[in-house]
Amino acid sequence: MGQAWGFGRYGGPEVQEFFDRPDPVPGRGEVLIRVEVAGVNPLDHLLRSGLVDGFDGGRPFPRVLGMEAAGTVLARGEDVNELEVGDAVFGFALTGGGTYAETTVLSAPHTARIPEGLSATVAATLPVAGTTAVDVLDQLSLPAGATVLVNGVGGGVGLAVARLAVGRELRVIGTGSTAKREHAEAIGVRFIDYTAEDVAAAARELVPDGFDGIVDLAGGTSLRTVAPLGQDPRNVIAVGDMSVADLGGCFVERRVDRENLERSARLALDGLLAPVITAVHPLADAPAALATVENGHTSGKVVIKVA
Repeated sequence: MGQAWGFGRYGGPEVQEFFDRPDPVPGRGEVLIRVEVAGVNPLDHLLRSGLVDGFDGGRPFPRVLGMEAAGTVLARGEDVNELEVGDAVFGFALTGGGTYAETTVLSAPHTARIPEGLSATVAATLPVAGTTAVDVLDQLSLPAGATVLVNGVGGGVGLAVARLAVGRELRVIGTGSTAKREHAEAIGVRFIDYTAEDVAAAARELVPDGFDGIVDLAGGTSLRTVAPLGQDPRNVIAVGDMSVADLGGCFVERRVDRENLERSARLALDGLLAPVITAVHPLADAPAALATVENGHTSGKVVIKVA
């Protein structure tokens, strides 16, 4: 038996609970891992709320929270040949296993070995934030010297996008609340505080001719405010709001396979995709870890150290 943290029904934080469960049995194309570190993401509380029902593999309640982790392979399911028992790995729990737990199952095609020199803590941040940053910037394919606006730069994905964009020699302007300024500016972002400035006016002053690309992580009204600031609406890419298509833009094309995980890990080793980890919580403090992300009060990436 191992401890896990999840939810017994759809709802708000009141449905969350700790519970004991037997180690999951890896199915076809899965590996069982002992979790060392789990990443915390906004999608976690959206799954708990039931807003994206069906994304978690249809497993019965109680369901474990979390979708990315790093740890050690304990067992393999059928048709898993690329990973071995004892491997240090990181990846996605795309089949609904959940990662806020002592053990869980990961989807083997969406899991990779942790390269030597990369910590499990950093590796656990890469499946969501790292691969998203790679995907969105590959999709934009901007040349060195181009300008990119990262709308909502302060979170884990936003800072990963900004850091990788700076590494590609792009000029990066980012929007966020006052609390997000320090971490953004530390990696070379020209910061616009939406709580103190008119975002559109400040952005136009910095880039009068319009941005070569816009990456939106905020959605809603904020997306509609910044979308006209781009030179070409096709280079407005949203990570969370699919209504970007109504504005002539695109939704990010995600690649969550082993190849992209390995690529993200290499970039992290080279310092080009260094995550900004602002909080490390023990499993017992998982409620506070998710609450910080759900309330939007954190800058950078929050992780749960399980082992």
